[in-house]
Amino acid sequence: MDEAAEHFAQRFEEHRGHLRAVSYRMLGSLSEAEDAVQEAWLRAGRADRTGVENLGGWLTTIVARVCLNMLRSRGTRREAALDVQDYEYVRVPDPVLGPVDAADPEQEALLADSVGLALMVVLETLAPAERLAFVLHDMFAVPFDDIAPIVDKTPAAARQLASRARRRVRGRAPSPSTDRARQREVVEAFIAAARGGDFEALLALLDPDVVLRADAGGLPTTKLVRGARKVAEQAHSFRRFAPLNRVVLVNGMPGIVGVSEGRAFSVLSFTLSPNGTITELTILADPARIPTLDVSFLPG
Repeated sequence: MDEAAEHFAQRFEEHRGHLRAVSYRMLGSLSEAEDAVQEAWLRAGRADRTGVENLGGWLTTIVARVCLNMLRSRGTRREAALDVQDYEYVRVPDPVLGPVDAADPEQEALLADSVGLALMVVLETLAPAERLAFVLHDMFAVPFDDIAPIVDKTPAAARQLASRARRRVRGRAPSPSTDRARQREVVEAFIAAARGGDFEALLALLDPDVVLRADAGGLPTTKLVRGARKVAEQAHSFRRFAPLNRVVLVNGMPGIVGVSEGRAFSVLSFTLSPNGTITELTILADPARIPTLDVSFLPG
């Protein structure tokens, strides 16, 4: 590697964390985010970098283009796979897990930089160009003049994409409590009620309009459940798994991971209202994705 290439490699590594954060919000997949960053590295390495003054912005543009192509390809595959009438697609993004009492600065930084899983679920419902405009502008303050060429629109049209996405996010994403201590109390109460088979205690933790989204990787076991009693019935039916539940941080807030023989088999995240009731439960139990999650931080 010559000196110029080595210098560029070092500069790229300085931006890798930012590019991974952009890709994760764009794709909702940790593995695909890594793939997107790697593809950005290859494209940037082949490109003419003469005259690039803002390397971070330039790299962000490259990785955004890669993510947009991946989202469009994913949408095509999804439409081909879903030949079901009146089916509301449920895809739970990959969660970012960490120890609830932890002391790993790198993991803490990753968790602090993550966004709630409930918001990530809503982002999955946006069209690819809307998602790109919203993520780049609202989450990373990228100007619409820079977003426009990526989506092949005018800056005014790019602004409209972000505005449309923002309305959908505000309409569907809950306004969560950010009280981590209170959320841990609720999570532990939820585990205790499930272990004890206490249906009424489960019901008392839930908002009347609570929504449960479960992604098990296939239509027969993927669910969207609304209402406190129906959600409590779902939780009660899986009480046999409660002894295997561990409290962890899921995208920065207390949640649950189910672990058997050192391997995860499910992740449950909670969204609390300001008054402390559960407004959303999000479950990932996709057997194709769950084994890729790192739970090595948990005690044996």
